[in-house]
Amino acid sequence: MTVELHVAEGWLTVCELSDLTPGRGVAVLLPDGSQAAVFIGRSGGMYAIDNRDPFTGAAVLSRGLVGCIDGKPFVASPLLKQRFDLATGRCLDDEEAAVRTYPVRTAVTSVAVA
Repeated sequence: MTVELHVAEGWLTVCELSDLTPGRGVAVLLPDGSQAAVFIGRSGGMYAIDNRDPFTGAAVLSRGLVGCIDGKPFVASPLLKQRFDLATGRCLDDEEAAVRTYPVRTAVTSVAVA
């Protein structure tokens, strides 16, 4: 199975589902040159957000610590520790900050048999 993000061009295959480890992120390069951080939560939910930390400008959110507060999964930036809701992109520590979210899904890949 593959993981796909919905971007301006449509659904884009970004990695294999087996590349994701619950509680850890993976950075993927998008066609426009930006990056997304893709996560699979410990409960199995998949999330994709902008990988760029809006406070520092560094593309590091995929390397952040994943947690849960009040049943909502978040990632904490590895630099300044601000937490971002993985479902909405909203910063839990600063109402004025947020990151973009991407629709994400799994797709079955077909294997050609020769």
